[in-house]
Amino acid sequence: MASGRVCDLKVLVAIVCGLLTTIVLGLGIWTTVIRIQKELSTSLPSIPIEFCRNGGTWENGRCICPDLWKGWRCTIANFCENSTYGIFTFDRIPAGKYGSSQQRCDKNTSNEGNPRATRLCNITMYGEIKLENVTIGNCNQTLKALENQIGNISTQSLNISNEARILTSDVNRITPEGVISATKVVGEIFNPESKATLEAKEIAVTTVSQLLDAGEGVFQEAAAAGTNDSNTFAMLVEQMEIYSTSLGNRAVVEPNVAVQSVDLSSESTGHSTSVRFSVKKGSSDSLIPGSTVVERDVEALNPNGETELQILLNTSSSNTTACGFVVYQNNKLFQSKTFKTKSNFSQKIISGRTNENNSQGASVDIVFNPKYNRKEFQLHSYACVYWDLSTKDWDTRGCHKSGNADNFLYCHCNHTTNFAVLMSFKKNYKYPESLNILSSVGCALSITGLVLTIIFQIVTRNVRKTSVTWVLVSLCVSMLIFNLLFVFGIENSNKNLKKSDSDTNKPDSNRNEMLPQDTVYDPNPKCTVVAALLHYFLLVTFSWTGLSAAQLYFLLIRTMRPLPQRFILFISLIGWGVPAIVVVVTVGIIFSQSDSQWELNYRQEEICWLAVSGNDGLITSSLLWSFMMPVTIILINNIVIFIIIIVKVIWKTNQNLTSTKKVSFLKKILSTLSITVVFGVTWILAYFMLIGNDDVRNIFSYMFCLFNTTQGLQIFILYTVKTKIFQSEASKVLRSLSESTGRVKLLPSVTPLRLRVRMYNMLRSFPALNERFMLLEPSVIMEQMIPSESDQADSSI
Repeated sequence: MASGRVCDLKVLVAIVCGLLTTIVLGLGIWTTVIRIQKELSTSLPSIPIEFCRNGGTWENGRCICPDLWKGWRCTIANFCENSTYGIFTFDRIPAGKYGSSQQRCDKNTSNEGNPRATRLCNITMYGEIKLENVTIGNCNQTLKALENQIGNISTQSLNISNEARILTSDVNRITPEGVISATKVVGEIFNPESKATLEAKEIAVTTVSQLLDAGEGVFQEAAAAGTNDSNTFAMLVEQMEIYSTSLGNRAVVEPNVAVQSVDLSSESTGHSTSVRFSVKKGSSDSLIPGSTVVERDVEALNPNGETELQILLNTSSSNTTACGFVVYQNNKLFQSKTFKTKSNFSQKIISGRTNENNSQGASVDIVFNPKYNRKEFQLHSYACVYWDLSTKDWDTRGCHKSGNADNFLYCHCNHTTNFAVLMSFKKNYKYPESLNILSSVGCALSITGLVLTIIFQIVTRNVRKTSVTWVLVSLCVSMLIFNLLFVFGIENSNKNLKKSDSDTNKPDSNRNEMLPQDTVYDPNPKCTVVAALLHYFLLVTFSWTGLSAAQLYFLLIRTMRPLPQRFILFISLIGWGVPAIVVVVTVGIIFSQSDSQWELNYRQEEICWLAVSGNDGLITSSLLWSFMMPVTIILINNIVIFIIIIVKVIWKTNQNLTSTKKVSFLKKILSTLSITVVFGVTWILAYFMLIGNDDVRNIFSYMFCLFNTTQGLQIFILYTVKTKIFQSEASKVLRSLSESTGRVKLLPSVTPLRLRVRMYNMLRSFPALNERFMLLEPSVIMEQMIPSESDQADSSI
């Protein structure tokens, strides 16, 4: 009778497990099909991926080309080919820029490693690209030495200006000290009192443009060197403003700086004069001749699709005879102490000035078309500001917003100087959808299986008399908590905040307030705590898989040696303590080295999990050093022990030992699977998810989800359902349930029992089938059929 119940229970368990596996596999296949259909139904982008050639990128409706190419698709050459001039050899030189010679100054010179000569790839007034003659520098000349020669500018301005240009031609060799010295030199060249030649000043504009190619960090270090050094930036900016009014109606355009003068002396006096200066978009981020336009006697701003920047200068003074404009491609000369920049978006600066010392009666209207990646960022706020030369920082006094429309930002200021629009951006995070059905069902099954496994391991410990309980229970507890946190806390609540604020993303056009930084985010301490807890409990889970592998190694391989003293206490400290140290140290280091947005250096914004990349990419990410590295070490250890146990214990057959002969192939498979699950070997699928091919990555993603979200269920089946104690207890439960419901027991009669015994006696004569029918031993059958005394007592009650 009991044998029938046990047999029925095994069949029931097999059916349930088979159904669950079929459901999970079906959901995985169904999810894959749905995703493929969505991808196929998605319309192709209007611009193919390979539309922009030669390294160009498609941004905001056009190809942004590198310096060496131009045109709609970046297919038109914008460079001078490799050339040789005497003993000097030059690589490709971008149009409008100076190229450095391959020949460098010798080691014994003061200017060691710098180019010995430069050559200009010029753009003529007709748009032709032409190589100019070579300018040879002095290898014993340095920027610091030129700084000491400032007093000789009135007589040697051209030579000093040429040397400064040559010494700044290699942007990779520009240092903070070099920036300071070069800024002082060119600032003095622009000073009208130095009486430098016009040619020297034009060359100085080239030097400023080359300096602006240096890294942001170089300028920050130069500005942080001291107050006197920051004064050099302010002096240069002021002198360039003055210089912009002295060119008549000419313009000097370099890749990073454009200077334009407008002569108003022929204008009739007695009424206001308006000049509109525009900067047009180009196929690259560099300014080129023809990219600036000057218009007189206009009434208002008039931006169009080709406008990147436009300023309207209005003056009512009859003494104004000239005005000038300066455009800077970035804000490196304007090192603010109040506005911090973190993004790499170029911040254009525009200067408008009249030739009067006191620009009373002059005002400007400005429109900016900010250049940023609109797919990844959205404009959160902006401020119309000017550069205060006295405080050497941005200020909003005298400026106000005039509205925004069609991606244009309008400003008005009642004075003239250097103007900018400071912008703060919010990143358009792609918050993932809620857990799909496959993940939800897998996690639900795992949570259920882990709870039942923990209860079973604790309740039946004394009956099983085994020491593996603590390791398995600790593994299940950590995995259970991780699954609960994953299901209920992995989503960032900012996802709902974004949906609710979708109608209020437009920047405020009324208040003109100073901004603290160019990026903003919505802090979420709850998400950070969840990420830290997920980090901790997943590390704990992997730690216990490693400790489980170590314990099995001691029990199965080193069988003749006892476990170390206080082994359980030792592994408990490791399993629960070491991950806590890793998490605390990681959070502490990131918090101490970061600013107010340190949370995003630890976790992602899309989900409450570790950040994939740090400030300097993956190499500084918390995911790499505090999770991937320790997990990789644990997995390598587990796989090595897994192979040793498989080879030396499970699949090893000794012909001299009857016990190894009788182990069936199915039992070996089940034993292998049991160790695979506990050792977490299936987590190696996560490394295959790093493959660049999307199709292959999707396959491994679903395999990873299938095997690891159901890990708790696998542990329950292999370590609980398969045990005789569970099957026996489950049989009693089913029997009591059937009795309570008044159902008739389906007990096998004595006749079938006798037939089974006779069949066994007949088949026993065949040695090959002997092992296969061990479960039909009469003694086993009778033990299962005849109830124990306690059972009889219970039934009598």
